[in-house]
Amino acid sequence: MKHALSVTRAADFAGWYQDVIKEADLAEDSGVRGCMVIRPWGYGIWERIQRLLDDRIKATGHENCYFPIFIPLSYFEKEAAHVDGFAKEMAVVTHHRLIGDGKGGLVPDPSAKLEEPLIVRPTSETVIGVAMARWVQSWRDLPVLINQWANVVRWEMRTRMFLRTSEFLWQEGHTAHATREEAIDETLKMLDVYREFAETCLAMPVIAGEKPEHERFPGADATYSIEAMMQDGKALQAGTSHFLGQTFSKAQDIKFQNSAGQFSHAWTTSWGVSTRMIGGVIMVHGDDDGLRLPPAIAPQQIVIVPMLREAPEDEALLAYCREIAASLKSANALGEPIRVLVDTKALKASTKRWNWVKKGAPIIVEVGGRDMAAGNVSMIRRDVLYSEGGKLANAILSRESFASAAAALLEEIQVKLHAEATARRDAAIKPVASWDELETHFTGSEDDVKGWVIADWSRPTGADLEAVVARLKKLKLTARNTPTDAQSLSGPCLFTGNAAVEKILIGRTY
Repeated sequence: MKHALSVTRAADFAGWYQDVIKEADLAEDSGVRGCMVIRPWGYGIWERIQRLLDDRIKATGHENCYFPIFIPLSYFEKEAAHVDGFAKEMAVVTHHRLIGDGKGGLVPDPSAKLEEPLIVRPTSETVIGVAMARWVQSWRDLPVLINQWANVVRWEMRTRMFLRTSEFLWQEGHTAHATREEAIDETLKMLDVYREFAETCLAMPVIAGEKPEHERFPGADATYSIEAMMQDGKALQAGTSHFLGQTFSKAQDIKFQNSAGQFSHAWTTSWGVSTRMIGGVIMVHGDDDGLRLPPAIAPQQIVIVPMLREAPEDEALLAYCREIAASLKSANALGEPIRVLVDTKALKASTKRWNWVKKGAPIIVEVGGRDMAAGNVSMIRRDVLYSEGGKLANAILSRESFASAAAALLEEIQVKLHAEATARRDAAIKPVASWDELETHFTGSEDDVKGWVIADWSRPTGADLEAVVARLKKLKLTARNTPTDAQSLSGPCLFTGNAAVEKILIGRTY
C-alpha cells in the first residue's frame, strides 16, 4: 500500500520521525545547531498542552510567575552536585557588547567583559531558591507554590527535534514547605498530575515511579518520572518530579521560624514537562501517513475541506461548509467547544486532504457540489484511515447526522488511541528472572522492537549500583523507574542476588 510519507516506521523509524515533523509542518531547523523553529501547527499543539496542563497546575494551588533567563554563575556554585550535573550543558554569557574586528566582522569587546559570567537558564532551582530566601521568613509564609512557563538552554551534543534540543520550552514548578512530609506529598501529587494529564489528554499510557539513585536530578533526594513506550520499543521520560529535601534550601539559605520560635530550613520540590511531550505524541500515535493527534490536543479537531472548482457555485459551497462549522462549534467534546476549521486555501481538494492527514487532524470532512445538493458530507477519521480492503475509509453522512455525532466521535477517537497504545506497550513489557534472560531478550539489532523488561530490584547503592549500571551500559540499556503501582516480587534481585524490595523497568531510551 502506498502511504503519504516517503519513509515507513518499519524501514527507518528515526527517518520516519523526522519525515512526520517535516510533512506535518511541526518544526524546522533554525540555522543554530540544536535549536528549532516551531511552526504554527506544532506550536498550536504546545498551546493546547499548556492550556490543559496549566489548568491542572493552578487547580492544585500553584501560581504562575516568571524568572530571568540569565542566572549568575555564583548561584550554581553554591550547590556542588547541581553544578556538576549541568556543567557540560551550560551556555555562558561573558560579554555585553560587540565591536568590529576591522575585517567586516564582529567580536566581543574586551572592555565589555562581565564581572561575573551569566548562565543561560538550564533550570531554575538556584535563582528561584534565592528569591524564596527573601520571601520566606516565618512558617506563615509557607508553602510557596509557584510555576513558570519558559524556555531553557542545555547545550546538547546529539540533538533531535522535540526530543533533545539545545533550547526547548517547558514548565517548571518550584515549591517550599515547612516539613519533609509535605514536600514528599507535593512531589508525588505533581507526579500524578503528569500521569493523569499524559493518559487523559495525550492518550499516552505512562508508568509512574521512582528513578534509581544514579538517575536522580542533580542535588535531589529523590526523582520520580512518568515513562512512555514509543512504537519502536524505546522509553521516553515524559516528565519528572523531584523531592529536593533541604539541599537547595541550605545552599540558598531558605530559612524560616516555626510556630515554636525555632529556625529551620525549608523542604523544597521541583517538577517539569517540556516540548519533548510532542515528540512522544508523534512516536506513540503516528503511522505511515503522518501524525495522528488525540483530539484533546489537536489545534483543530475537525477540518472541513470544500472541493472548490473556481466556479460560481463555490460561494454557495463555502456558505454550506461554514454553516456546518457553525453548527459544530456550538457543540462540546471532551469538555470544550469543538475546534473546527474550514480550509479555503486555493489548492486541490485531494492535496488539502492529504495535508491534513499528515498533520493528524482527528476528523477530515470533504464537501463537494453533490454532497451539498444532497445535504451530505464525506467524513474521514484519522485513526481509521483505511478500510479492510486498503481503500480510504470515508463515510457519507447527512450534515445533521454528522453534526450530532461529531462530539461522540472525537471522544471515541481519544479513547481508541489510548487503548491502542496501552495494548502495544503492555504486550512489549516482559518479566525476566535472570541476567541471562535479560541479555538474551536484548541481543540482536538495536532497531528491533525489544520493548522493556521488568525485574526484581534491591535498590543497590555504591559499588553494587555502579556494577549494575556498567553491565546495562554494555547492552545500551538504562534503568527507567520502579513503578509506584504495587507488584508482587518473584525472587531475589536480578542484578545483585540480594533480597528484592520492588520491581524495576529496564529498556533502551531516547
